Amino acid sequence: MLSKFGLLILVSVALSTAPPLDRIHRIFHDLQIDLVHPAKSCKSCLNISPQSRDVSVEVFQVLDLPLSVHEASLVKTDRAYLLQLALGNSSNLKLIGLRYAIAVIDSRNQLQPLVNRTEGFSLPAYATRTLTLKTPIRFKPKDGERLVLMVEQVISRESIWEVVKAKDALEAYAKGDYSVMPVVLRVANAVDAPPGQQRIIFR
Repeated sequence: MLSKFGLLILVSVALSTAPPLDRIHRIFHDLQIDLVHPAKSCKSCLNISPQSRDVSVEVFQVLDLPLSVHEASLVKTDRAYLLQLALGNSSNLKLIGLRYAIAVIDSRNQLQPLVNRTEGFSLPAYATRTLTLKTPIRFKPKDGERLVLMVEQVISRESIWEVVKAKDALEAYAKGDYSVMPVVLRVANAVDAPPGQQRIIFR
C-alpha cells in the first residue's frame, strides 16, 4: 500500500497534468451536443437527404372498376421512386394488369401529368395484395404540390374495364369538383380470353 506521502505525490502530479476546469466543462458540453444532435458532428450523416422519405399519393377511386386502391405511395430509392399500391379485387375473376395515371396538382389546382403506364400483376378473385411496381418514376417533390393517382384500365383474361374520359374526371377532381364520376366500359378481352369467351359485354 502507498504511504500517505506517496499518495500525496500522486494527487499532486494528477492535478498538475489535468486540464483546466473550464476545458473539462467545454469537453462535457461538446459530448452533450454529440449525444443530442449527432448530425452536427457525424460527417457520414451529411449524406442523408431530407427528401429520403416516401411520398404519399391521393387516390381517385373509380367505383365501377373491379380493382380498388386502398393506399398509394412513391417509395424512394437511390435514383428514383417506385409506386407501391395496396390493391383489392372485388370480382370473381383473376386480374392480370392495370393502366394507371399519376398527375401533379400544384398550388393553383392545375393538373400536370406525371406518368401514364400499363403494368402486369396477378391478383386472384376477391383477394388483396400490396404491390410495388418496379418501373422507376423520376420525380422531385415541391412544396405546395400534391400527387393523385387514377386507375384508367383493369385487365383480366376474360374482360377489360376501360374508364371513359378519365382525363376530364381527373381535372375536375384537381379543382375540387368530386361530383364528376367517370363511366366504365367493360369489353371482352380478345387477346387473353380463353376460347369461346370472346363476347362483348357493356356495362
